[in-house]
Amino acid sequence: MNLLFKIGFLEISVVNLIDITLVSILIYQVYKLLRGSVAIKIFLGFLSIYLIYLLVSALRMELLSIILGQFMGVGIIAAIIIFAPEIRKFLLIIGRSSFLSNENFLQELLFWRKKESQAFNINPIIEATKSLSGTNTGALMVISSGSELKFYAESGDLLDAVVSKRLLISIFNKYSPLHDGAVIIYNGKVKAARCILPVTERDVPAQFGLRHRAAIGMSETTDTLVLTVSEETGQISLAKNGKIMHNLSIQEVREFINDYLTGVDIDEKFEPVSIYEAKRVKKAASSSN
Repeated sequence: MNLLFKIGFLEISVVNLIDITLVSILIYQVYKLLRGSVAIKIFLGFLSIYLIYLLVSALRMELLSIILGQFMGVGIIAAIIIFAPEIRKFLLIIGRSSFLSNENFLQELLFWRKKESQAFNINPIIEATKSLSGTNTGALMVISSGSELKFYAESGDLLDAVVSKRLLISIFNKYSPLHDGAVIIYNGKVKAARCILPVTERDVPAQFGLRHRAAIGMSETTDTLVLTVSEETGQISLAKNGKIMHNLSIQEVREFINDYLTGVDIDEKFEPVSIYEAKRVKKAASSSN
């Protein structure tokens, strides 16, 4: 059993330590998933009721114990219903990080093929973003390096066209029938336009509108880099893994996209929305003084 030590009657083994470590990691990941959303308050509410149930059971309050016991009996089913969006998001995160999510995994396994680089010429994206920003034209582009995102692409109009500056500018022109929604770019092609993206349920700064909320929501559920151009200010933002970088220069956008497409880990460079808002408030307060 690989016994390490004993504490009274309690025996601690290597398997026990591994078990505790894995459970701790799982709980921490669940906390990260729920942090900043309404779900964390509901979870704390469930936890409070459970602690009260243990207390009234210990004090032998029979009537209250029966009532809370019935509630706890259906607690799992209620939790599945209430936390359905969070459970779905958790499974998506696991799925996108799994090696089985790679569409070419079986081919690489059977034929020892080297994974092809998804990098492509990003100049059309950069030039289009520069023009859209200069004219305060709102835009939302999803750049994917590992998946065609068929589920989201099918929510819009399929194009499968080579990326070009003129194509992107024409799509996001306010008189274009395709401008309302997101563009999905994969492997040098515009797969679809006017796509519907999931909107984040987290608290975001008031200055971020629906376009930015959709960018953050898409980056939470998929391993993509989402580019946003503000219609009000023309400022450029990038969202990755539920985090956002705001008011970027064209050169910074180019570097982020290049790093993402070449497989460089850029997650640490992005800030959680809550930290970004705290810095913005602090900066505004210091400037007013």
